[in-house]
This record gives sequence, structure tokens and C-alpha cells, in this order.
Amino acid sequence: MAELEVQRTRAVPKCRAALPDTPWVAFVMADQAEPTNDDGEATMTTQPTPKGAWKITFLLFLFMLVNFADKIVVGLAGVPIMTELKLEPEQFGLLGSSFFFLFSIAAIVVGFIVNRVATRWVLLALALVWALAQFPMVGTVSFTTLLICRVILGAGEGPAASVAIHSVYKWFPDEKRTLPTAILSQGSAFGVILAVPTLNWVIVNYSWHYAFGTLGVVGLMWALAWLILGKEGPLVQTVAMAAADPRVPYFQLLTSRTFIGCCIATFGAYWALSLGLTWFTPFIVKGLGFSQNDAGWISILPWVFGAVIVLLTGWTSQVLMARGVSSRGARGVLGSVPLIVGGSILAVLPHIDGVGLQIALLVVGSGLCGSIYVVCVIQRAGGLLEGFMTGFTINAVVLIVSGLLGLLLLWPNTERARLNAQAAQPKFA
Repeated sequence: MAELEVQRTRAVPKCRAALPDTPWVAFVMADQAEPTNDDGEATMTTQPTPKGAWKITFLLFLFMLVNFADKIVVGLAGVPIMTELKLEPEQFGLLGSSFFFLFSIAAIVVGFIVNRVATRWVLLALALVWALAQFPMVGTVSFTTLLICRVILGAGEGPAASVAIHSVYKWFPDEKRTLPTAILSQGSAFGVILAVPTLNWVIVNYSWHYAFGTLGVVGLMWALAWLILGKEGPLVQTVAMAAADPRVPYFQLLTSRTFIGCCIATFGAYWALSLGLTWFTPFIVKGLGFSQNDAGWISILPWVFGAVIVLLTGWTSQVLMARGVSSRGARGVLGSVPLIVGGSILAVLPHIDGVGLQIALLVVGSGLCGSIYVVCVIQRAGGLLEGFMTGFTINAVVLIVSGLLGLLLLWPNTERARLNAQAAQPKFA
């Protein structure tokens, strides 16, 4: 009976490329692997979770924790770095954005690689790249060296979340994936929550150089743990299942409205995330006048709130799917609406007086949207604070528009049925 159930359960399709680095995108696109009935509606399976699945989930949670600690360090040490290297805001903005020069390209390339190479070894290679890219900053470093190391680090971290999700999906059947996906996504939040006070203490009491070195050591420790404990998941597609599944060309997948909706909504989230990681702490210090020590504690508040929101969203999505709610509502709507709400809250921020209320709106808006701060016009603005507030307005517009387009385009299960129907049709009439 168990053998029959395994045969009835479809695993991750062979044509799946690694997904973008955004937790709810995984919720939305996970439907591409769901078994369906003759009407194209998703059906639930009862396949058991393999032994050791939660151990791997925990290791990958730590993987994402290190990933986001690496991301946040430049923004956290922004003021000391600008002071020591005598950087103008435009130069520091270039440094922050350099992390993303190869980020998406590497994510796409590695996405194809993990369809053919075991994720165990790909994850190990990525972790080693992260660790080694940190050590040059321990000594005296020039702006150019720091820039190059951030580019390399970005190339190593671009595929991180998608490969981690790809790996954990080999340990959970589809109907049980939402919660482990949400747990993985919280590695990012806890990476900031735990790393910010620790790294900020190193920066305040020693030097920003040693903060980078600390991350290098932590990265090597994770790589060693993964080398010893990491394994490949058993829920992989067999040759028989691959032959039975319809072949959907990549072009059709990449031009489907759900995928386009994911890309647009993710663009909005990453627009905020990329510059937010760079400018969050400098805004707290230079814009609101807090000390470096106090700014470190304030910087974790949106991540604490965001951790609760994402875990709650993951749990809610899984409950809704189990109760028969369509993937459109349980994944598409549930993923898009927070962008719109968060963007609307941040749009109000420049028009509010009072540091306490500004921080409160920042925490809620950023927590809903994934740590949001966009400041791209600081040096050209009439004043420092005015430049930050102009960035908030730009950020809010991008988030609201991308969220609305995502809400319009995200129809996961409908798209799956359409793609399967097209794949089943003969090439020649």
C-alpha cells in the first residue's frame, strides 16, 4: 500500500529551476509540483515525511542565518566604513549595490546546476565562497578590495535560498512544505536578530574589520557541520515518474503569468531589501541621531516583527490549503497583500513627526515587506533627512505597484493546469 502511495505521489518536476530568494514565492510556485485530478484541481497526498527531514531543515535554517548575517554587516558598519575610507554617500551606495551585481545571474546559473548536481555539494561550495570572501576585510583594505569581495559574496549568496528550498523539498511531500519553507525563511530574520547585536558589539568595542572576520569563521563552522551531517533528500523523481509527467518547456514556464507575477512582486521586495540592508543603520545613526550602539538594537525590531509575520503566514497558508482553499487565495493573495499594506504604511512615514512614531511605522512597514529601506538620492537631496524620506516615498511606490501586479497575475494552480494541458497536446494536428 505504501509503495502504491509513493507511485501516486509526484515529486518535484524535472524542469523546475531554482526559485527566487523570497519565501512566499516558494509558497506560490510550489503548486507546480502538486498532483491534480482530471479537472486540474490540487489533490492532497498522505506520503510520510522521511526520517531526518527536520534535522536537515535545522541545518538549512542555520545556513540562511549565516547568509543574512553576511548581508547585513556592511549596512551595520556603514558609518565606520564611510568614516575610515572617507566615502561619499554615492560611493557607499555603490558598495551596497555591488553585492547584487552577480546575485541574480548566479542564482539562475546555479538553478540549472542543481537540477543535475546534488544540492549537498552545491550548498557546501556556496558556504565556502561566503566564508573566504570575508577574510580579506580583516586587515587594512581599500574601497576597491571591499567592492570586489562584496561582488564575490553576492555571487555566492544569490542562489542560497533557492538551493536551500530545493534541498528541503527533497525531504517533504508538497502538502507539508509550507511550514519548513517558512522556517527556512526565518533564518534570514534570526540571522539579523542574532547577528546585529553580536556584530555591533564587535564593531563598537574592536573594529568593523573583525566583524567580517567573525562571519568568515562562522561560515567555515557551518560548512564543516554540513560536510558531516548534510544529506540529499530521498524524495526525488524516478525515471518512471519523469516519463509519465508532461514535459513543459522552460519558455512556457518563464512566460506564464504566475511566474511573471512572482518576478514582479519579488522585484518590489528585493528593491527594498537590497538597499535596506545597506542603509538601515546609517539612517538610524545619521538620519535620526542615534548612537551606533543604540542603532544596533533598533535595527533588529523590523526583523523580530517580520519573523512573526512570515511564520504566521506560512502556517496560515498551510491551514488554508488543507481546508481546500485555492492556491490563488492561500498563496497568491496571501503573498501579495503584505507588499501593498507595507508600502502604504511606508508612504505615510515621511509625513509623520516624532521619532517614536516614525520607528513604529518603520517596524510595521518593514516587517510586513521584508526589511525595507530605499535611500538612493541622499547625496543629491536638499538635506540628509530629506534624502532618506524621498527614498521612503520611492520605495513605497515600487512596493505598492509590484504588490498590485502580483495580486493580479498570481494564479498558481490555474497556470499549472493550463501548462499541463498545452504539454499534453500533440505537436502536429
